[in-house]
Amino acid sequence: MKRIAVLGSTGSIGKNVLNVARHLKESVQVDAIAAHCNIELLQAQAQEFRPRLVAVFDEKKAMELQKKIPHIEVVAKQEGLIAASTLPQVEMVVSAISGLTGLIPTIKAIEAGKDIALANKEVLVAAGQLITSLVKEKGVQLLPVDSEHSAIFQCLQGNKNRFIRRLVLTASGGPFKNWSKDQLAQVSLQDALAHPTWQMGKKITIDSSTLMNKGLEVIEAYWLFNIPFANIEVVIHPQSIIHSMVEFDDCSTLAQMSQPTMVIPIQYALTYPDRKPTIAAPLDFTKQMALEFSPPDYAKFPCLSLAYESLKKGGTLPCFMNAANEVLVERFLNQEISWNQIAIFLQELMEKHQNRPADSLQTILEVDALARKQAATYQLTDSL
Repeated sequence: MKRIAVLGSTGSIGKNVLNVARHLKESVQVDAIAAHCNIELLQAQAQEFRPRLVAVFDEKKAMELQKKIPHIEVVAKQEGLIAASTLPQVEMVVSAISGLTGLIPTIKAIEAGKDIALANKEVLVAAGQLITSLVKEKGVQLLPVDSEHSAIFQCLQGNKNRFIRRLVLTASGGPFKNWSKDQLAQVSLQDALAHPTWQMGKKITIDSSTLMNKGLEVIEAYWLFNIPFANIEVVIHPQSIIHSMVEFDDCSTLAQMSQPTMVIPIQYALTYPDRKPTIAAPLDFTKQMALEFSPPDYAKFPCLSLAYESLKKGGTLPCFMNAANEVLVERFLNQEISWNQIAIFLQELMEKHQNRPADSLQTILEVDALARKQAATYQLTDSL
């Protein structure tokens, strides 16, 4: 039996983790769950899975939930997330809290010797050097949950990194892959939230529409697999059947294929190195199946270029970019800025950033806070 803590249990990834745990039954024990403030769903999850601990970031909501489930300990704020991620009985922490809120609990989990199933790409984008060094020092496993990185991880089983020629991350292309520049100037909130393949939270859905999500995945792949960024490529694959590929020095390419579902990468992380029957549907190769590929349009989707640029320059720039983008996406969701202005403002903010080594948690948190402050009020006229 594998004993797990699920940070972000009420989000789309967290709910799928619990679906997998429900399916695996006695193979997985959920000892802790944590979320921001959705106590109605947390209560239902707690009553079903009977964890030892429930963490709620919102202190007021935590107090409300404790009254509803007096037989289970409820803890609040950042300390609650850390308590969930370091619970002695837990072997693996599923880090699925979006944004940088999950950084410190993930670090504390690694320091406590827990394996990490990572579904929060921002942790590696902002603090990749810090996290990977700590993972190596503590001798724990860092297992990817994102479908693209899980695909690469699966393709690398039995192979060695020194034989890799390139990693190829696939992208659905989002809702705007065939839109013209004129059409992109008129993107509505409803348009951007209509992802053609995946059902996700609003922030990641907007990131997918700008291709920033794929840029963040390039940075995540760089830290997960220790591959030069020049050897990490992105290709548009609308069907989302091939989740990513690894090309080796002999030009052989391995691809991981499955239905577009998060169940498979989540279950692989929870059961690694074993495989078990899943609730996902199999592919049917007897039916007509078209697999299309095309290069991304960097001119129409400049956020992807900005992500590569931040990785090339390194230091605190990826952290700054990630935080500023998060705020700009929120401003778009609030209809304060246009879809195009996400990339325009982000580029200008990045150009103004004074880059420095991302060599400590304090530096990362300072840069994250600075980026959020600047992005919250930034306007085009600021650069004139």
